Amino acid sequence: MKSTPAMITRRMFINGLGLSTAGLYFGLYAYGATKPTSEPSGKAGVKPDPERPEIEKAASGLNPNVFLHLASTGVLSIVCHRSEMGQGIRSSLPVLIADELGADMAQVKIVQGDGNKAYGDQNTDGSNSVRSIYDEMRKVAATAREMLVAAAAKRLNVEANTLTTENHFVVHKPSSRKIAFGELAIEAGKLEIPKPDAVRLRPQSELKKVGVQMPLLDGPAYVAGTAQFGADVSVPGMLVAVIARPPVVGGKIKKFNKAAAMKVRGVKHVVELPHPKAPYGFQPWGGVAVLAEHTWGAMKGRDALQATWTAGPNGSYNSASFRKTLSASANAKGTQLRNVGDVDEAIKSAAQVIEGEYYVPHLPHVSMEPPVALAKFSRAKGGSCEVWAATQNPQAAQTEVARVLGIPESRVTVHVTFLGGGFGRKSKADFCSEAALLSKKVGKPVRVQFTRPDDIHNDYLNTVNVSKLTASLDAKGKVTGWRHRTAFPPIASTFAPNMVLPQAGDLQQGVLDLAISVPNVRAESGKAEAHVRVGWLRSVYNIFHSFAINSFIDEIAVAKKQDMRETMLELFGSAKQFSLKDLGIEALANYGQPLEKHPVDAARLRAVIERVTANAKWSEKSKLKNRTLGLAAHRSFNAYTAVVASAMKNPDGTVFIDEVWIVADAGLIINPDRVHAQMQGSVINGLSYLYYGGVTHKDGAVEQNNFDGVQLVRMNTTPKKINVDIMRTENPPGGVGEPGLPPVAPAAANAIFALTGKRLREFGLANSGLA
Repeated sequence: MKSTPAMITRRMFINGLGLSTAGLYFGLYAYGATKPTSEPSGKAGVKPDPERPEIEKAASGLNPNVFLHLASTGVLSIVCHRSEMGQGIRSSLPVLIADELGADMAQVKIVQGDGNKAYGDQNTDGSNSVRSIYDEMRKVAATAREMLVAAAAKRLNVEANTLTTENHFVVHKPSSRKIAFGELAIEAGKLEIPKPDAVRLRPQSELKKVGVQMPLLDGPAYVAGTAQFGADVSVPGMLVAVIARPPVVGGKIKKFNKAAAMKVRGVKHVVELPHPKAPYGFQPWGGVAVLAEHTWGAMKGRDALQATWTAGPNGSYNSASFRKTLSASANAKGTQLRNVGDVDEAIKSAAQVIEGEYYVPHLPHVSMEPPVALAKFSRAKGGSCEVWAATQNPQAAQTEVARVLGIPESRVTVHVTFLGGGFGRKSKADFCSEAALLSKKVGKPVRVQFTRPDDIHNDYLNTVNVSKLTASLDAKGKVTGWRHRTAFPPIASTFAPNMVLPQAGDLQQGVLDLAISVPNVRAESGKAEAHVRVGWLRSVYNIFHSFAINSFIDEIAVAKKQDMRETMLELFGSAKQFSLKDLGIEALANYGQPLEKHPVDAARLRAVIERVTANAKWSEKSKLKNRTLGLAAHRSFNAYTAVVASAMKNPDGTVFIDEVWIVADAGLIINPDRVHAQMQGSVINGLSYLYYGGVTHKDGAVEQNNFDGVQLVRMNTTPKKINVDIMRTENPPGGVGEPGLPPVAPAAANAIFALTGKRLREFGLANSGLA
């Protein structure tokens, strides 16, 4: 299998540069098109404009360009239209296609797709890559297989149902004859595309590669240093820009020393950027850019600016006071978004009422590679722009660059590099627009480079939250009522004015889809005004909702003097699938998937709980010396995960997590190696948040500057063992990149409570005197 980290444009791909010009092209648009072609353009739904061909809309609702090209040499080129940031989509997608097609991975070549609406949704976010395209990509491969089989049947004069495909051959097993894929490419390209209902997907038992442990296909490129990340891109005449941005959202530049910056060696330009208008969306932040021949010159030039700022409307934002505001909102009656029975009456008539309040601060992304983008603007033919970016959402970059430049999107090309992590930050296009604006201004290619402080200060932070939970118990200790009030500035506040109330789509993350079998349930959202740019972070609202819910269940167990595992299984009730009526809601966004395909399934939640507690020998925890266990479980992104954490004390009384067990049911798995890696990373991520917390604001600005303030667990604070167990089920593929994170922090917090008797009601061990 050949990995192609170098940028290959869509036009190059279509025109066959680097590929054979003779062969068979396939795309999802094939459904409804009349005929594929071995020519690079002009048929199979491709209009003759070679600059930006439009593709007929697929019957499936997707609208992509060509995904597969089988050359007469036998090389199978596969376009990966999602971004690769370590999650392994460039490994999983080819395996899926090759398995359905019967291809040999040694003859597969991966081509990274540019930003183009013809591909359908390219946003690599929401643990959405595999679960959203699994069926469609199998259909593309199956269509190619059926056409190759038809061509072989004609040549061999046999019935098509006597043929199969394997190892890049069409095989006639009765006579042991076989024909290589490449030999059939041109013949197959002249056939009619099969009707969608005539295409047969392989039975699961025939898929030999799906679900089998495989290495990361881009691994050799990473090790050799040939994988091209955002900061690796360089073009002749390029300048590097580092920008002094307002430290407070809505702030403006007050004063800066342009002359001093221009005296710094290598500095060529100092450019003031336009001030954004609320709602801010993906707009550039404003401020002053220093452009130099090299990064160091740009950074030193920015230092010389000695910029001062006006604070604007958010200059009074302080974390401590806003926490009180959130708490007041979460403790007041909010907007009801879920209701079963009569919670008020259950609480009023309860033998015992338990309450718990939990706080999670703003969390930053701090991916290994800070945001970076290079733009090259041309004034020819009314203006065009070429962008190279470490972006999770090339179409958003295309749209925003076109908007700030005042040119059509068709005149913007976005090439996607490898990403050194993303976690949702790089699905925002602000840094791409900054590069484009500066390139247009100075008439040269410009690479905008964020430093680590830039990344922390000018982030789309995960929102801050207070959750207040109340449970009523009857005289026998049975939970009769459950009320969850949650208050946080919603992500919608970044894109629309006056959005201060979380909606049902926000509370679907852990609150509305909580599979709880209690006769009286209510969920309410409280108002909260945003004072920063709020965005999505890995697992998003699930982080704080899972922390609150799982910590509260542990509190109920302690109050009942019952084992946490038994309390949890009792609350989740029988192994049933919840209807909307059962949940007490009118609709569920369900991460973009139909509830019929991905139901809220208590059986699957119970299964991961039972499996992880068995793995951790939960029933024997009373025998442990100087160690305690904590448990948590959560449903998110159409997947189910459960975690057990083991806590211990250092000689100085501080605590740490020495071992973690995590079990995931993400449905059908393509590449277990990548799932294991995502679960291990989720543990690191979740413990980092619990140990060190997030960022704080004073006078509107983030107080932390670098990894001394925004810490991650290191080798000496990472658990000695992270035990990952992936359940193999026949359920449709669920998410993988995010579902492992939400139960990590509460499982660890519950273990720490069992060890110390101190309940962690917020992230940051230091806040509880345990670090």
